[in-house]
Amino acid sequence: MSDKPTDRTSKVAEVTLGFWILKILATTLGETSGDAFSMTLGWGYLLSTAMFALIFALVAGFQIAGSRFHPILYWATIVATTTVGTTLADFADRSLGIGYTGGSSLLFGLLLLSLFTWRQTKGSVSVCKVLDPGSEIFYWVTILFSQTLGTALGDWTADTKGLGYAGGALLFTGLLGLTALGLLNRRIPHTLLFWTAFILTRPLGAVLGDLLDKPHEHGGLALSRFGASAALIILMAICGLIFPQRPAKACH
Repeated sequence: MSDKPTDRTSKVAEVTLGFWILKILATTLGETSGDAFSMTLGWGYLLSTAMFALIFALVAGFQIAGSRFHPILYWATIVATTTVGTTLADFADRSLGIGYTGGSSLLFGLLLLSLFTWRQTKGSVSVCKVLDPGSEIFYWVTILFSQTLGTALGDWTADTKGLGYAGGALLFTGLLGLTALGLLNRRIPHTLLFWTAFILTRPLGAVLGDLLDKPHEHGGLALSRFGASAALIILMAICGLIFPQRPAKACH
């Protein structure tokens, strides 16, 4: 099967350097804003998860129902997956008492199940083939699972494995670098590299967010969660102007 582009486009973003920069900023924003509501405002993980899940359902509904690619709506949906992923992972890991290892394992299984079901139903999990509402639903469900998994993985490496937030950031940056090098090997499917990188950017954002807002005694910089979130939104807006977002081109 050829990946030769056609004139059709999808409603998901083209994968470029700007895409990955925005993705890392969005995942970091998801961590700081999720913690802002669940911890700073004291809403707790369950109530915060319910609120962010409702927001995700609304923006994802508008995204899927839309007739064309809207960069702001697309990235708002990405951010919504990161915020609900943050509080949902924290609820599973801490409130349910299954721990970071148990939570990561459960979410990894759900992510694989989502990708497998998508592949069996639509024949491909490639971004360039997200051209119909059914594929887009699978796309967003898979992203939601990957964002939630990434939060649990970030906490697992920083806390359970004792790497700390800076150490976790270095680890996931290194893994992303290795994934990028995989592009040089034509035998590795680009779709596999994409989803690997997509998953890895979430724990990177998780540990970066924790590095910004956690107390000094826990290895963080103790910045205001709302202040850090506002700064990240501004940075995303600036990057969106520097790297204009385009819809992904369809492929055969």
